[in-house]
Amino acid sequence: MIDYLIVGAGIAGLSFAELSLQNDKSFKVIENYSTNASRIAGGLYNPVILKRFSEVWKAKEQLEFALPFLQCIESKLNVKFDYKIPIYRKFASIEEQNNWFQAADKPNLGPFLSTKIIHRQYQSISSQFGFGEVLQTGYVEIATLVDHYINFLKGSDLFFNETFDYNAIVFKDNYIEYKGIAFKNIVFAEGFGLKNNPFFNYLPLDGTKGELLIIKAPDLNLDVVLKSSIFILPIGNDMFKVGATYNWTDKDDFPTEEGKNELISNLRELIDCDFQIVKHFAGVRPTVKDRRPLVGTHHIYKNFHILNGLGTRGVMLGPWLAKALFENVENGISLDSNIDIKRFDKRNNICRG
Repeated sequence: MIDYLIVGAGIAGLSFAELSLQNDKSFKVIENYSTNASRIAGGLYNPVILKRFSEVWKAKEQLEFALPFLQCIESKLNVKFDYKIPIYRKFASIEEQNNWFQAADKPNLGPFLSTKIIHRQYQSISSQFGFGEVLQTGYVEIATLVDHYINFLKGSDLFFNETFDYNAIVFKDNYIEYKGIAFKNIVFAEGFGLKNNPFFNYLPLDGTKGELLIIKAPDLNLDVVLKSSIFILPIGNDMFKVGATYNWTDKDDFPTEEGKNELISNLRELIDCDFQIVKHFAGVRPTVKDRRPLVGTHHIYKNFHILNGLGTRGVMLGPWLAKALFENVENGISLDSNIDIKRFDKRNNICRG
């Protein structure tokens, strides 16, 4: 009997697969590529919410686990996808500078915010009030990670490229069968695809559409991630990733003219050089109304588990949440109440036996 059937091969599902491998647990991964939020995400890891100069929830714990975990995968696959790069927050006023210094004085934010204002002059970028540098930052080329990891799984016959059929589940006393294969557990890591899951679609996954651009700008001599109303991420060869929009009503993966125009408008406010749009893409982030992930076990089907709701910070959250769920299932270690789906029991009139 196989320990886990993992539904979804984004950063959440693949993190759970890697933890299963590291702990000698058997598994299969199934994915149909119907959603692409992981694959097209910006991939930044940043411990600070730069709109308000506040700490990302559990940022220290997430980074301490995620970064060595991802480095281990890099070594195993012999591929580079984790790049250390500073993030500069452009200041718009003296007031923002002062707010930055106040935030840097807080014990939880001090390790992540440099107290030196950077007055470096960048070609094509005006910066009257300078920049603040966020520390312990970088980005992951998620498409590279996902593609190489899936190829690794295929080479070990651990991957199915197909649409998961909920009706094909056959319930047994202490396990389930799926298309003739016996599994002890199912982990649903479907991202926004959760909306089609009859076992967990009662959960308040909201979904936020994001659009990004890849631009070519030979005169934009930028070697850091620049953050203002949007981010500009250098990816080499005069190419930059620009994002992102936030749309709470549109729930498909199709790029829009409205999204493109919003990004272009914000980009032109930030840089004054010519650029060419090379690619425009979109995806729906798995966001939750209370801004906390969805992790835990079904109230009736005790071998059905969920790993979802990573929102905009999947690189930091994915490995850390996968570890929390794995330890909960295998060792009975309690989940943090902020991530546990039990927090929605009362709202949905659920009684757990």
